[in-house]
Amino acid sequence: MRGYAFSQYIPQDIPKGSFEDLLKLFIQLLNFTAGDANEALSWMNELDKQYGLTNDEYGMGDFIEDLKRRGYLTDDNENGGYIITAKSEQTIRRSALEEIFGKLKKSGSGNHQTNYSGQGDEPNAERREYQFGDNLEQIDMTQSIHNAQINHGLGDFHLTERDLEVEEMDYKTLTSTVLMIDISHSMILYGEDRITPAKKVAMALAELISTKYPKDTLDIVVFGNDAWPISIRDLAYLQVGPYHTNTYAGLELAVDILRRRKTQNKQIFMITDGKPTCLKEGLKYYKNSFGLDRKVVNKTLTMAAQCKKLKIPITTFMIARDPYLQSFVRQFTQVNGGKAFYSTLSGLGEYIFEDYIRNRRKTVR
Repeated sequence: MRGYAFSQYIPQDIPKGSFEDLLKLFIQLLNFTAGDANEALSWMNELDKQYGLTNDEYGMGDFIEDLKRRGYLTDDNENGGYIITAKSEQTIRRSALEEIFGKLKKSGSGNHQTNYSGQGDEPNAERREYQFGDNLEQIDMTQSIHNAQINHGLGDFHLTERDLEVEEMDYKTLTSTVLMIDISHSMILYGEDRITPAKKVAMALAELISTKYPKDTLDIVVFGNDAWPISIRDLAYLQVGPYHTNTYAGLELAVDILRRRKTQNKQIFMITDGKPTCLKEGLKYYKNSFGLDRKVVNKTLTMAAQCKKLKIPITTFMIARDPYLQSFVRQFTQVNGGKAFYSTLSGLGEYIFEDYIRNRRKTVR
């Protein structure tokens, strides 16, 4: 008998105090401690005292030994204690991807769909009649034979051109993305941790691209008083500093990176919670945190216009609700011709994921 047999699903709960149970908590805590294993373990000990995470058979010492044995931790010979390994860094990124994106349902041969069908790279669900010039590999032989049987009958089977049915093909396109992350001091002010969700989104996006779109490129730029690139593995350790917000420097660096990319489709994602407050003039910094400084704003808008000329759209993810800041973002977006999302911290990942996927529509040339 063909088909499926259904039965009642009985979930198997992970026993309290198991390694898998504690590992999930440890990975989450590493996001908040900027990759500091010792601080994360200290928090776990406090939580164990309060909530009884371990039991008489499996204690916190057993968990630490298992972390070392399975390659998540190694001894810090210089400072004492422990440091996380590359395996832990990848696990943090994968965990962020599952947490943020798990709930969401031609410049070269890449992995992004476009709105243009034809002799492309990957079949989609659409079918149509064969037309002269279609690639023979596009012909759906099973459906074509089925059409011939319906049209001509089984007794006198023959296959004609009108019976042929082909699969539509989607082009794929390469995309180069720079993700800009604001690490100014305001990202942890006012009793709200904004840097941790931003890091999680960046790690999830990095994991998504490396696994699903490996031909795309993703560069990470952080900006405070200055701007500098960081590697994907550095994301787990990212912290804010006593910085102002030099949005101009971040955009300038992002454009410089994208100029060196050979793809035609380029974009900038910028996660920020505030207004630009800083410029660098020679060796000195021009700063003004009170209101919207005309000098800083005009310089930033000029860079937004330059990005538009270079056909680099900027998508701003604004995680602040102040009306005057949103007004600036609207002006910035209008000058660039890009997009802006006014997101809560909890919805940030969904916005970025959906926009990244939606941008798979560039013209193939």
